[in-house]
Parts: sequence; structure tokens; C-alpha cells
Amino acid sequence: MAELAEMAELTELVEKAEKSLPERLHANMDLCLQILRKVLGEYDTELLSQFDELREDVIIASNVHQEDDPDAVEVAARGLEKAYELLDDASLQDATMLSRAFTVYFHLANLCEENYRVSVLQEREWQVDTHAATDPVNELTVAYKQLIDEVGVAGANELLEKLEFHPVFTAHPTEARRKAVEGKIRRIAKFLDQRDRTGGSARAEIDRRLHSEIDSLFRTSPIGLKKPTPVEEADTVIDVFDSALFNVIPNVYRRFDDWILGAKAGTVPPVCPAFFHPGSWVGTDRDGNPNVTAKVSRQVARKYYDHMVTKLEEATRKTATRLTVEAQTTPASDEMKALWSRQLEMSERLTSRASIISTSEPHRAAMLVMADRLAATVERDADLMYHSAEDFLNDLRIVQRSLAAAGAVRIAYGDIQALIWRVETFGFHMVEMEFRQHSVVHSRALEDIREHGLHGERGPLQPMTVEVLDTFRAIGWIQRRHGRKAAGRYLISFAKSAQNVRDVYELNRLAFANPADAPVLDVIPLFEQLEDLDNSVSVLEDILRIPEIQQRLKETGRRMEVMLGYSDSSKDAGPTSATLALHRAQENIAKWAKSHDIDVTLFHGRGGAVGRGGGPANRAVLAQPVGSVNCRFKLTEQGEVIFARYGNQVLATRHVESVAAATLLQSAPSVEKTNTEMTQKFAPMAQALDEASHARFLDLLTSEDFAPWFSIVTPLTEVGLLPIGSRPAKRGLGAKSLDDLRTIPWVFSWSQARINLAAWYGLGTACERFGDLATLREAYKTWPLFSTFIDNIEMSIAKTDERIARMYLSMGDREDLSEKVLSEMALTRKWVLAIKDAEWPLQHSHTLGMVVKLRSPYVDALSLAQVRALKTLRRRVDKEELSESQIGDYIYLILCTVSGVSAGLQNTG
Repeated sequence: MAELAEMAELTELVEKAEKSLPERLHANMDLCLQILRKVLGEYDTELLSQFDELREDVIIASNVHQEDDPDAVEVAARGLEKAYELLDDASLQDATMLSRAFTVYFHLANLCEENYRVSVLQEREWQVDTHAATDPVNELTVAYKQLIDEVGVAGANELLEKLEFHPVFTAHPTEARRKAVEGKIRRIAKFLDQRDRTGGSARAEIDRRLHSEIDSLFRTSPIGLKKPTPVEEADTVIDVFDSALFNVIPNVYRRFDDWILGAKAGTVPPVCPAFFHPGSWVGTDRDGNPNVTAKVSRQVARKYYDHMVTKLEEATRKTATRLTVEAQTTPASDEMKALWSRQLEMSERLTSRASIISTSEPHRAAMLVMADRLAATVERDADLMYHSAEDFLNDLRIVQRSLAAAGAVRIAYGDIQALIWRVETFGFHMVEMEFRQHSVVHSRALEDIREHGLHGERGPLQPMTVEVLDTFRAIGWIQRRHGRKAAGRYLISFAKSAQNVRDVYELNRLAFANPADAPVLDVIPLFEQLEDLDNSVSVLEDILRIPEIQQRLKETGRRMEVMLGYSDSSKDAGPTSATLALHRAQENIAKWAKSHDIDVTLFHGRGGAVGRGGGPANRAVLAQPVGSVNCRFKLTEQGEVIFARYGNQVLATRHVESVAAATLLQSAPSVEKTNTEMTQKFAPMAQALDEASHARFLDLLTSEDFAPWFSIVTPLTEVGLLPIGSRPAKRGLGAKSLDDLRTIPWVFSWSQARINLAAWYGLGTACERFGDLATLREAYKTWPLFSTFIDNIEMSIAKTDERIARMYLSMGDREDLSEKVLSEMALTRKWVLAIKDAEWPLQHSHTLGMVVKLRSPYVDALSLAQVRALKTLRRRVDKEELSESQIGDYIYLILCTVSGVSAGLQNTG
């Protein structure tokens, strides 16, 4: 009875903690939980009973397991034990459905948090003083104003004109949700938003539809039926474009103009340049993905192009429909009349139809013809189509100038300008397709050609060689059909020398009988392993001597691009050494570029998880060394990060403005001064942390039989079975060790085991050996790089759980390795909290800390189900006690928990 009373008291404490959340967030989370419970009760009352019991057990266990009170710790341990026993006693089917129920809860909780963030941003917007010098919600206007204060109006405008934000959407499989689930989540998000703005019978109807959609979400398998093809993966980019980018980007430009120009905005030429330039690796990233072929690249390019031009046609026709100004009030300019004459000459059919619709409305008639020409562009009608986005842009500007000259400035710089911004941003290609391949593939292809002849004169070429040559032909086809911007960058994974770049240019020449047919390429080295990052400048010095590189520097105004890999560098050297090595490489490359008068763009291969360079992008930009940004920031966006940053228009607007602001502000003298001085000041500390953490990390990775142990104590094998991407989990170049493992399953698997080792391992030992807490605290407060690094690790540590980690580690039967991991986890936690002067992770981030704390017990439930299934599956398979059907059922359960834990932890890949 005493224990029951204590449990009831603890449950009450948890409920109080939930209520400490912002009222709106707590209300929505409670609403979704109650609807989910109704859904479960309607499905199976026994399942609801199990869900409630399991939820109570893990809540009790999670909220007191780190308290100093021995009695509380004992109650917590009993709660965890009861939760595990419940799952152990449950049938395989019940355990699976429980896992699906908790997974649904996380999807709903994520939506509630997103809804809350959106509402906070909107409320801040409503409270903004429109007469203030800057808009505090729009970070871009704040950054621009600071630049004016520091470098003057002319200097700020010069930097603004250089501004570029270049996200590159990849197909890296870190998003564990299937497409059908994503669609339901978006509909639920819409209902939650509508519910906040309605009442009475309208709200009752929304609640009914919410109930129906959540019921459908629970009854839908979270695991896809098959892996997507690379062509299907392009739909992710198109979905982001349709749901956010097409409308968000011109809105971002307009918001900046509204604040800077005030009452003049929309009546004069715009101030904001089209700085957003999206790219894509989908259907072009060949590194380790045999499913991406030349044929696939062509299909994806056509898919992007047709979709983009169709969207422009719809927007142009919509704008034309509203453009009813007549010739008497708004006469056409001579330039406008000349455009109409050219249209008459081109097609009597189109102009006649437009004239009938728009009698005495010359601007509208011309726009309708332009829309028809866009339709013809999709159909590839050579007589009527636009042959380039620039041609269409020229026509739009003619209409704009004519309207402005006639006094209709609000139309000219309103709807017409929005169209112009879209074309300037997306062209006809929508995204700039970037190709990537491993350096070894190129060298092997050239060896094959030298041995057998370019056309197989001395024996057939290897299929891989033929595919490499076809890839360059595909790039040439895309450039001829869609323009140079559609596909012009070629990245070399594991670039180690200038010869790797020469290989690409040589293969590009060999692929074409006529040299004039070869596409124009910017070949970009990707430095990703520790040794390659340290040697990057010497390699770049050699690359600079390549004739093709010299030619491209002349053609581009001495612009050059270099990519830095966060993933493999982290797996190769550990998170602390990788962070410092990347910072060091950026500093060295920036100095090298300046010495050669090269305008360098550094391309950051960041993932979503901390172990792959994750964390807030805006803070990462502001922490970069002097000269490494130059008002241009390019990074990879992938997996769950795409959905989180671009899945909602309000949040997408916020993200784009935030990153653009940081990119602009990074060139401010005050920011440059801080980064330079603090990097120099804390260089001895950084070196000490680097050496100690690297040694500790290598000590673990070089332990005997580490790789097989890792695959046993984490769901590595099962993660590879998730149908979440067309790309295999391993590189297909013949390696059979941990070196061959891609970083995604490396990071993903550690996060599933509630260890997150890839994000923090080695830092605790490094801090312990350094020992100077005062210096570490000073660095955290004053050095942007270090404060961002520590905050990211704090977030990662907050999502670990020692008790559950022990359950996973126990499967490996290696006490020595388990002890290394757990002792380093405790040491890292101790030092991070000491540096931040905190008692628990995220203590100083109230809402975020509370949300993570309240999520933990639900993640625990899924983790317990997963580890129980892993233990059972591996034990019984070894003893041949399971049929193929039973093995399949266990794997399905594990995959369901993987999906749920990913949803619960969020930044996992």
C-alpha cells in the first residue's frame, strides 16, 4: 500500500511537471493523448489497459531514476522492472501494437510542439512595433541594421548583394517515417492549427476529424512496404517545394523589403536580392548507391523541370487573370508593344485566344500568351516553348517596366515581382542537381579504359566504367535541355589528391567524341577524413594548377567551391577532434583562398544528429572562422531535418531568415573580431582537448572485435533493413570493416541504443585531463565555436539513458567495452554540466528541457520493447528456435520501435 501511495504521489508530480509547460502546448498534448487513448480503447480495451499501465510505469521510472533519495531510486527501478516485465509477458502482437501506439504519440507530440512554436512566432509578429528600426522577429533585418551600424549603408548593401543561402537536399535515409504516415501527420497538423482558431460546432467537427485521422494513423503500418527508388525520392524535394518553398521564398524577400523600404515597399524596385539557391543530390548521388544511374538522373531532372515550369505556368496564369488593367488607364510601353508583336509573329492561335479574353488589356493578353508558352515548354513544343528561364524572365521584366512606366507600380512590384523572384530563385530547373561519386570509382574506370580501350577494343569495359561515362553524358544532356544551372557541380567523395580532380575532367572528355559536347563542370573535392582535412590546403594548391580549374576561375570571377564532410570526420576521429579539425581546415582554406585571390565557398556536409554536425545552423555559421563564409552558406539538408525545417511555412520562413541573417552577419567586423581573438586565445585548450579526446576515441574503436560487438549491442543490422532510402547502408567498394560502414547507421544505431556515443565520446576524458574548469567555462561564455559545441552535446546527453544503455550493452558480453562507454558517458555528463553550471541537462532551457524530460518515459517504453525483442531474436535465432515467419514478426516489431524512437528523439540521423 505504501508503495502504491508513493507511486500515486510520483504520478501527481509528473502531472504537475506537464502543467509547467506553456498552457497551449500542454493543452494540445493532453488533447492528442486523450484522443489516442480513445482510439486504442476502440481498437482493443486490453491494449488501452496495457498502454496506460506501461505509461505509468515508465513515467515513474523516468522521473526519479537520477534522484539522490535511495527510496525514490528503488521505486524508479521497480517501475522500470515492471515495464520490462509487462513487455516480456505481452504477446509479440501486443508488443508490436504497443510500440505503434507510442510511436503515434510521438508524432502527435512533435506536431503539438511545432504548433506551439508557430503560435509563438505569430504572437511575436503581432506585437512588433512597425515604427522600430528593425523587426526583432525577422533576424535578417536585425543583421542588416547591425551591418549598417558597423560598416555603413554602402558596405551593408555590398554584403547584401553577395548573400547566398544554398541548402542541398539529399536522399540520405535518416527519416524513418514512411510517406503515407507523413501525409497523415500533415493533415493532423492542419486540424490542430484550425482548432486553435475556431470554437463551437466548428471545433467539434475538427475534433471528430482529428479523431478519425489519428485512428487512421494508428492503424497504418509505420514501416513502408518497400524501399523508395531514387526517382520516387525526388518526390520529397518536390513536396518541400510545393508545401513551403514556392510561396515561402518570395515571402522572405518581401518581408525584408517591407521593413527596409517601409511605405515604399512594393512600389519601387526591390532591395532584397534572390539569395536562396536550392540544390539536390537526389537521383545524382552515386557514392555507394548502385540504384542511381544515368537514366535515373535524366528522369529526375525531367521531373524537377516539368514540375517547376508547370508551377510557373499556373502562377503566371493566375497573375494574368488578375491583371485586368486596360489600355486607357495603363497604356503599354513601346517595349511592351514590341513583345506583343513578337508573340503575334510566333503564334496567331495563342495571341488570338488571349485577345478575345483580354480585349483592351494588353498586359493581361501578353501574360496569358506567356503562360501558354510555359505549357508548351513542358510539352517540348519547339516553336512555342521558352528555351531558357532567362527568356521568360526577360518577358516578365518587360511587363513590369511597362506597368511601372504607366504608373501601375503596385502591380509591377507586387504580383509581377513575386513571379520574378521565383524565376530568379528556381529558374526552370527548380533545384541545382549536384553529382557525387567516390574517388576510387574514377581511378578504377580510367584503369579499365587504359586496359581495354575507350570503346572496348581490347575487351569489354566493366559495367561500372560504362556507367561512369554515361553519367557525364547525362550531365551534358541535362545542361543542353535545362541549362547549365540545372547540373554543373560534380563532387568527389574521399578526395585525397589533385589527381582525383584530374580524373574527373579526363573522364568528362573521354565520354564525348566531340569535345564541344562535354558539359561545363565545377569539380569539387570533398575532404572528410581527419588526414584529408589536415592536408586540404596542400591538395588545393595542387588542384589550382589544373588547366580546367584555371579556366573555370576565369569564367566565374575566381569563385571556387570546396566541401567539408562532417560525418566521416566524426566517425574517423570522434566528435571533439572532428569539430576542431573542421574549424582548423576552414581557417586554413580561407587564408589560402585569400592569398590566391579566390572567392571560396565552403560546402558543409552536415547531418541532423550532433554526431554528424547537427545543431542550429545559424549558430554554426556565426562560429565559423574569418573569411570562411563570405556571405555564402551552403550545407546539406536531409532526413528528418528537411521535414522539421521546411515542413511548415512559418517555420521554413523563420529558418531561411535565421540562416541568411547569420550568413550576412558573419562578415560583421565585431563577429570576425570575436571569432579570431577567441580562436587564438583558446588554441592551447583546444589542442589539449583534441589530443586527449582523439586518443580516447581511437582506444575504443581499435579495441579487439569492436565492429562485431557494435553490431550486437545496437540494432545496426535491423536499421539496415528499414525501407527509408534507396541507398545501401554500406559502401560497395569491397571493405568489410567498420571503415566501410556509412556514418548514418553508425550514428543512428547509437541513438537507438540511448547512448548517442557518436556525439560526445572522448570529451569527458579530455576535460578531465585538461582539468581547468575556469578556462572551460570562460571558453563556453566567449568562444562561439565552443559554446555551440557544448550546447549540442548537452542536447545529446539529455537524450541518453544509462539504465537502458546497460541493457543494450549487456547483449555484447564484453564488460570491458561496456565499462569504457558507460564511464565516458558519466564523465562527459559531469563536465558538460560543470561547464554550464547546471545540475541536469537542459536546465537552463526551461521549455526545451521540460519537453525532453516529458518525452523520455515514452521513449523508454519503446527502447524496452526494442531491447527485449533484440535479445529474444538473437538468442532464439542462434538456437534455431524460430521459424522464418516468427523471425519476420520480430524484425517488424524492432523496425516499429526504431521508427518510434526516431520520432521521440527527433535529431537522430
